[in-house]
Amino acid sequence: MPSTVEELSPNRVKLTVEVPFADLKPSLDKAYKSIADQVTIPGFRKGKVPPMVIDQRFGRGMVLQEAINDALPALYGQAVQEAEINPLGQPEVEVTKLEDGDKIEFTAEVDVRPKFELPDFSAVSVEVDALDVPAEAVEQQLQQLRERFASLNEVERPAAEGDVVSIDLRATRDGEPIEGATADGLTYRVGAGGMLDGLDEAITGLSAGESADFTSTLVGGAARGTEADVHVTVVKVQEQELPELDDDFAQMVSEFDTAEELRADVVKRMGDGARLEQAAKARDAVLEALVGELDIELPEGLRTSELESRKQQIEQQLSQAGMDLEQYLKESEDAEEAETPEEFWAEVEKRSADALKAQLLLDQVADEREVGVEQDDLTQYIFRRAQQSGSSPEQEMQHMMEHNHLPEWMTEIRRGKALELIVSEATVTDTTGERIELANLADDGSIREPGAEQEQAQDAGSEDAAPADEATAEESTEAR
Repeated sequence: MPSTVEELSPNRVKLTVEVPFADLKPSLDKAYKSIADQVTIPGFRKGKVPPMVIDQRFGRGMVLQEAINDALPALYGQAVQEAEINPLGQPEVEVTKLEDGDKIEFTAEVDVRPKFELPDFSAVSVEVDALDVPAEAVEQQLQQLRERFASLNEVERPAAEGDVVSIDLRATRDGEPIEGATADGLTYRVGAGGMLDGLDEAITGLSAGESADFTSTLVGGAARGTEADVHVTVVKVQEQELPELDDDFAQMVSEFDTAEELRADVVKRMGDGARLEQAAKARDAVLEALVGELDIELPEGLRTSELESRKQQIEQQLSQAGMDLEQYLKESEDAEEAETPEEFWAEVEKRSADALKAQLLLDQVADEREVGVEQDDLTQYIFRRAQQSGSSPEQEMQHMMEHNHLPEWMTEIRRGKALELIVSEATVTDTTGERIELANLADDGSIREPGAEQEQAQDAGSEDAAPADEATAEESTEAR
């Protein structure tokens, strides 16, 4: 299939493709059949109308248009492969010549991957925090485990910190009830915080049937952010009785025989989690260092569409949370770097551009290093998605098939493996100066045995729910 490539700019090309008319025959046959199945013409059974009759009744032009629309995606894909270009985004296609029975010519303008030299990954050096599993964190985990199996005993005394109370809440403003700002039978642990400012102080010391009033800012619903007068009534006070952390408890809640073994398992799991977090930060740091030095001129169309997509996602998240951007910037700890909407959107634009550069870098590494994706890679990826989302591998597989996510997921896996190659060549040390080897780190935090199959370095596709748009290496490897 003859085609020519014209470079319109360093990041945009124009393909001119000439297609022999015979190549259109499968799509022409399909178009005739589709029209025949839809129309009713006297003297002919439905679906059996001859092409000549269709041409006479509806015009050859309509058939050609439908056939060309059907054939163009495959023809464009073939032309891209033959021209050995890497398109970014959707092409602008125009049929420039149509000679019925002879040939078709079309052009396709599309942004392409910028050309750049890969940096020397061995020259990259980053530092991350050393592994640390504080004893207090271990005790907190064990305490939470005991609380899960605690019993609640109703008591006839004033509520104190740690007690679990049942409360009724009523919020008013200027003496008038606020719609949607009431709750009955709400269960709350005194001292837990995270609900209404002033609630703990108000209910501490109250017995069942007693009430108190305080002023606070509502944190949910349509009246979120509203200053209101809150009336709280304690319905019931329950004392939490924790089980002893002994061998009997260990046998009840785990597969271990002793409390010592249970504690050791908690320490190990927290260490594995810390190791995985350290690895993720190392990958982020390596990728961030490379992107910061990468001089790539991004195609304007790609940059604009990516930025608009992120803006829409953030605005939708804010709308669902019942917040505007200024309120989010004021209340969220994630947005400390930006104090004004202008600063926030400028940061989003920078992170968006950095994410695109990271994708381009990983794609080029994958191409030059001939990174492939095996069936086992996809299987492990699907199992990880299922574990993270609380679904089953079968459900994830069905979702992939229904929404045609296979190309995206394969791209994510390939980029993850490319990132693993990069990080294995970089120098990563912790704050104590010890070098960290990440190449053999499994997803459970353990070290793979020599010769074990390498897995994807990092999962992609889980998007940050916060509108702050934190661009991490994970986000940067998402398929677009």
